[in-house]
Amino acid sequence: MGTLLPTSTVVNENSEKPDASQQIQHQKDVDAGALFVLKSKGSWIHSGYHLTTSIVAPTLLSLPYAFTFLGWTAGILSLVIGALVTFYSYNLISLVLEHHAKLGNRQLRFRDMARVILGPRWGRYFVGPIQFAVCYGAVVACTLLGGQCMKAIYLLANPNGTMKLYEFVIIFGCFMLILAQIPSFHSLRHINLVSLVLCLVYSACATVGSIYIGDSSKGPEKDYSLKGDTENRLFGMFNALAIIATAYGNGIIPEIQATLAPPVKGKMFKGLSVCYTVLIITFFSVAISGYWAFGNKSEGLILSNFVDNGRPLVRKWFINMTNIFTITQLSAVGVVYLQPTNEVLEQTFGDPKSPEFSCRNMIPRVISRSLSVAIATTIAAMLPFFGDINSLIGAFGFMPLDFILPVVFFNLTFKPSKRSPIFWLNVTIAVVFSALGGIAAIAAVRQIVLDAKNYQLFANV
Repeated sequence: MGTLLPTSTVVNENSEKPDASQQIQHQKDVDAGALFVLKSKGSWIHSGYHLTTSIVAPTLLSLPYAFTFLGWTAGILSLVIGALVTFYSYNLISLVLEHHAKLGNRQLRFRDMARVILGPRWGRYFVGPIQFAVCYGAVVACTLLGGQCMKAIYLLANPNGTMKLYEFVIIFGCFMLILAQIPSFHSLRHINLVSLVLCLVYSACATVGSIYIGDSSKGPEKDYSLKGDTENRLFGMFNALAIIATAYGNGIIPEIQATLAPPVKGKMFKGLSVCYTVLIITFFSVAISGYWAFGNKSEGLILSNFVDNGRPLVRKWFINMTNIFTITQLSAVGVVYLQPTNEVLEQTFGDPKSPEFSCRNMIPRVISRSLSVAIATTIAAMLPFFGDINSLIGAFGFMPLDFILPVVFFNLTFKPSKRSPIFWLNVTIAVVFSALGGIAAIAAVRQIVLDAKNYQLFANV
């Protein structure tokens, strides 16, 4: 995708001030969120860890399920297009951020970019709320999925056990409560390195397990036909696109780039290259092997297919090991998506003039972050059908943040000629994914309405 980026956008690395982090700290409008959470100390490899954790998450285990609505050809094509467009879009955001850094106005947050490029109302009333909903929704989804994986381990060991799903969600939430106290985004770099390894490991387990079951007589009869009538197939297809968009979604590219030590030129491209190498290995292996093994019987989480009516189709220790790897990475993903919330809380309650670890800043930090995790845990326990709501968030949130706004930001910032291919490529991406996002949102609302009769607070699903 690098050949699509115009050479005029390359910035002079030496033009950025070498001590830009100190410059940020001494700005008159500095806030505690930027100062304490978005520390600019990382290298390009650290950005690779952050990017991989934020994108290559356990949502990839739902890709075989998305294929049940799309089939082989459309499913693989959607994965390829999603990879190409998001890699391209994320690089465009990085170039826009580099451009502002070159001009001495480094942007640290998505809403800051929107305010500068689109106007203050866009940042405050559109991008800011959407990003918060997407990121906090991801925290809720991780907490719920963590509880579901814990329950799966419990039921394998004790099929007649009486513990409910919400109890496991609360246990996972307590673990998140501890990790949420890690002070800054940069402090997560070693955790996110472990997360990168874990996503490779549980994806390999999911792939090996699917191939083993699919190649034996234990699995279901393979059926790759699309289920339902024409209407259900159509809406199912758009739901599947929302699932894929959510899997590729990030929504925090500016915040991740803000963790880089200046000069930032070229560092995000290297980080994205690391991330997408891992992404291609994991996304395609899990999606193809899972759909091949289970066909249109693939469940929302492919690991659920490893157990048939309480009977494990592979060794119990293998299922437990895969779930443990998944649970551990989910905690890292949840903490990464807490960072925009932490930044807002720190900006509101922190004092940039006091030391970061003074009582003045420590007490509000612990209280606000603990309340944030507690609320997310409560929502996850109350709404175990959050998958439907998450599809809606994906359509309303990830589509604009990751597919539409990057190309709009680029065209407005660099103003490429209307005769240039890059201008029309960006316009095409914006128009196509705006339409897809709108239709996917309608499909998600329809699915929520259809499933509403099954909703029950604190349901043990």
